[in-house]
Amino acid sequence: MPRHAILIIDMLNDFANPKGALYCPGSARIIKNLQKLLKWVRERRAQGKDDVQIVYIQEAHRENDADFRVRPVHAVKGTWGSEIIEELKPEKGEYIVQKRRHSGFQYTDLDLYLREENIDTVVVTGVWTNVCVRSTATDALARAYKVITLSDGTDSKTPEMHEYGLKDLSLFSKVMTIDEYIAAWEKGVDPWEGAGDPENKVE
Repeated sequence: MPRHAILIIDMLNDFANPKGALYCPGSARIIKNLQKLLKWVRERRAQGKDDVQIVYIQEAHRENDADFRVRPVHAVKGTWGSEIIEELKPEKGEYIVQKRRHSGFQYTDLDLYLREENIDTVVVTGVWTNVCVRSTATDALARAYKVITLSDGTDSKTPEMHEYGLKDLSLFSKVMTIDEYIAAWEKGVDPWEGAGDPENKVE
């Protein structure tokens, strides 16, 4: 049976609060969707099912981080901006991975955690679709994980950025909605089936 990790990427005050340094308007469109997804996973866990894990990816930069040479100062470790938004706070047992680069895998222990938990499929959600979500998904593929992208659980600064991010992700991941993802599990079907673009049809 498959074992999935749902990554909640950068749903932080600096990205998902209008007062944040790098506010991403798309974040507001996905908060309720992610709440629904988290509720479903937590209910499964309460039933003793551990085949879907929740992992929070939290940008937490050092002061004067190299990232600030090309982007505004944001999500500095220990500040309000780096905190996960109240609407999506982690619960006990849900792992948090702090990162300083776009990808949740870069210089972090995410890969170690996933292997310890025997995870074979990474499910990406959060912001920005075309930046941190895409980078994390790409690195998951490079480490031989199967990848699923939840189209209504990800978003970006503009709808256009979100859409071309999804198109890139469709080349190597399974792009589906949260409802489709949940329905597949409930039917006993691996949601990842049919992933990618094996016939090179994406344009």
